[in-house]
Amino acid sequence: MLRYKQLLFLAKKLPSFPEEQRVDDNKVHGCTSQVWIVVRVEDGVVYLSADSDSQLTKGLAALLVEGLSGGCVETILGLPMDFIQDFGLNQSLTPSRTSGFLNMFQLVKIKIAELQQ
Repeated sequence: MLRYKQLLFLAKKLPSFPEEQRVDDNKVHGCTSQVWIVVRVEDGVVYLSADSDSQLTKGLAALLVEGLSGGCVETILGLPMDFIQDFGLNQSLTPSRTSGFLNMFQLVKIKIAELQQ
């Protein structure tokens, strides 16, 4: 329960997300909720913004925004997909939410790789 409250708190801290960025190219597919993530890379540093129609999912997206924004490309691309287990978050989430979080992370990595080409 505490982790859900923390996720809801993080969701409220996310900056507003421009309506024009709610496009299919920024949408995370495979999530039950609507989720959008924008990735920018400047001088090898990654910056994320995100939004969701679900507050809990928005909190999960906020974890990625807060945890990865400001990180370097190589570090983020080198993170294993199962890093969520290191935090025990997968034990607190339903399988559907864990899958959604991993889909968000996968999209971030794909977009970073595309921006490097």
